[in-house]
Amino acid sequence: MKDLGKTIAGHRKAYKLTQCQLAKKLTEYDIYVKPNSVSSWESGISLPSSRQFLAICEILNIYDIYTEFIGTNPDNPFRNLNKEGVDKVMEYTRLLEKSGDYRIAEIIPLHVIRERKVYYTAVSAGNGSFLDGEDYEMYSSADIPEKADFGVHISGDSMEPVYHDRELIWIEQTEQLEDGEIGIFYLDGNAYVKQFQNNRKGAYLVSLNKAYEPMPITESSSFKIFGRVLS
Repeated sequence: MKDLGKTIAGHRKAYKLTQCQLAKKLTEYDIYVKPNSVSSWESGISLPSSRQFLAICEILNIYDIYTEFIGTNPDNPFRNLNKEGVDKVMEYTRLLEKSGDYRIAEIIPLHVIRERKVYYTAVSAGNGSFLDGEDYEMYSSADIPEKADFGVHISGDSMEPVYHDRELIWIEQTEQLEDGEIGIFYLDGNAYVKQFQNNRKGAYLVSLNKAYEPMPITESSSFKIFGRVLS
């Protein structure tokens, strides 16, 4: 097994990305971490979540995860070939593709119309009890994410520039989130949409808008996770 942090660092440097730039690219996957989180992963202090890890692999074009992080992939058909052998296989592959006889059939995606509850009470304006109530309307659309269980509207500007006041967001209901994920939460009497921070620095609900201070979650807090915000 190879050192995960050193492997990530090696690929990052090969792409001439700083830790700050990698953290910024992760926001394209709705993953919000600070550069020091990337530093912690690379130095082995902490590990990225499975979602963070897969996003990193995609950003850094790490496609053969087994070979890069574990060792020789037994399913890799090139493992016993030298460069000349690999080149010949690739040449034959190009001939097969060019013939058109072995192309994968094009699949036309179906636009599935989904129907989900959208609650009237906006997040940051309620105590979360609305999730058990009848104060909602049914919303139908092909744009509703497959994993969505319900929708809510955002109240306020604390999650700008990513999420805006009155914006409709879709939620996957869950009671567990990884560090850095965005979700909706109950904290001491109110419901919020925030980024969840849970690491050696402590547990906080963090706003993306830097004008707002992080909200600490302590042992005396009344706290609950309602779900994960979907893209």
